[in-house]
Amino acid sequence: MDIIRIMTSGESHGRALTGIIDGIPSNMPLAADYIDAELRRRQQGYGRGARMKIERDKAEILSGLRWGKTLGSPIAINITNRDWANWEKGMSALPEDEGSISPVTKARPGHADLSGAIKYGFRDLRNVLERSSARETAVRVALGAVCKALLGEFGVVIGSYVTRIGRAGVRLYDEVLNGGELVGNAGGYLLGLHGSAENSLVRCPDKDASQHMIEEIDAAKERGDTLGGIFEVFSLNLPVGLGSHTSWDKRLEGRLSQSVMGIQAVKGVEIGIGFEAGALYGSELMDEIFYDARNGFYRKTNRAGGIEGGMTNGMPLILRAAMKPIPTLRKPLTSVDIVTKEPFEAQYERSDVCAVPACCVIAESVVAIVIADAFRAKFGGDSLNEMKNNYENYIKYTKEF
Repeated sequence: MDIIRIMTSGESHGRALTGIIDGIPSNMPLAADYIDAELRRRQQGYGRGARMKIERDKAEILSGLRWGKTLGSPIAINITNRDWANWEKGMSALPEDEGSISPVTKARPGHADLSGAIKYGFRDLRNVLERSSARETAVRVALGAVCKALLGEFGVVIGSYVTRIGRAGVRLYDEVLNGGELVGNAGGYLLGLHGSAENSLVRCPDKDASQHMIEEIDAAKERGDTLGGIFEVFSLNLPVGLGSHTSWDKRLEGRLSQSVMGIQAVKGVEIGIGFEAGALYGSELMDEIFYDARNGFYRKTNRAGGIEGGMTNGMPLILRAAMKPIPTLRKPLTSVDIVTKEPFEAQYERSDVCAVPACCVIAESVVAIVIADAFRAKFGGDSLNEMKNNYENYIKYTKEF
């Protein structure tokens, strides 16, 4: 990223998760309560495991804030792991505590265990699984909340909802991508989907589909299995011109895709109509451009998902992602002990049956980080007021173009 930089640290059963974010302008209001609300959203969802009953994540802002406003310096956020009390020796940094628990030598299919052990030369898989765990996403959500607060100053809204869990799904994007009655109020339609998702156990805005998803999760739990699914993330009120066409690594869809694919268990990302574009003629796919004095340039369809040529085009940004089933199963899978080389049936550790509702909240956060960085690159400024002045001048220019 050009301006906003983030770093996370911590292990799943370590003392804490810590994140640092640099590049946030000064004088931006920020409260730990706002971050905590986002952390609670991440921990919700039907099909979550016992860990969510142990952890009640709260953000402690360690630096970069004074009297409720940012200083322009790096912001450090700490999230204490409550389960640390049970792992103080097992995850100790002190050499004298080595051997306090038995090493993990049985690699689990679908996890980072085996590849990580070979890469880093470990004979204890816990050295891999502690950091590769999706527990790390808690601090990314906290850092994303900071970026959401910044984007909120410019009226940018980011939301999400689930469209599929296992074999239960619903199609919701035709009206906002392919045109139709809702094209003039795509933002309102998407906000409505997000609002309904907030009140759903599986973050799906369709009640019938939600019930079918819950039934799918119950059936998977009964079999000792897990489920993945598909979710969508959108962003509204983005100005034209975030990102760039000038270099491949500045293209916004590439940065967004990398950020979402960087979430544990995400295996696919689409922008706009995505893979369906491969089955269409060009004349069926492209979003035609219109102009009138009141609206300026506009489009009647949004198959591009709000991005053309690596840049935002003023339409709602719509991103879709697929999450694989969680690989920790009660149903035994065959693997090999990395020390004895003997086959075994993989052991079960507490885990979620389905974490798709949580994953789409995490995706909101990483999308917010990328978009906030694009805002900072475009509008600069050391303080929030300076950044807003630059933004307002640019919006005026685009309306007069």
